Amino acid sequence: MSPPVLRAARSTDAGAVGAILSAFIDDTAWMPRVHTRAEDLSFAGDMIDRGWVTVAEANARVAGFAARDGAEVHALYLAAGARRQGIGSALLRAMQAQVDALNLWTFQANQGAQAFYAAHGFVPAETTDGAGNDQGLPDLRMTWKREAA
Repeated sequence: MSPPVLRAARSTDAGAVGAILSAFIDDTAWMPRVHTRAEDLSFAGDMIDRGWVTVAEANARVAGFAARDGAEVHALYLAAGARRQGIGSALLRAMQAQVDALNLWTFQANQGAQAFYAAHGFVPAETTDGAGNDQGLPDLRMTWKREAA
């Protein structure tokens, strides 16, 4: 497989970005659906309109996306068939190349995401009981800082 092509998302990518987000929710047993698929699409469009979203294209299709506002990573999701192919790493490395520090939230139940981020230099910084997120699930804030040269 050739490396993914990373590019700024366009408004026409909202359907693909929203579908990837919705599919993750639908396919993850521990993740409650608290928003409709239409709301997922609207959320995707809002993130794109704000200029936060980078998409990864593989085989001429959107295979994943990342959303970042400054140092805050709001989302990094891949289509099911695009996982474990280096696409998520490419998206994350692109974000790390643009700033000196990043932070993000992931759910404590999402062990795969935690291992992925730890492999890219993120460390746990804070845990909560989930009272502050829409899903009500315990979560974990992770941070990354560029090492001094």
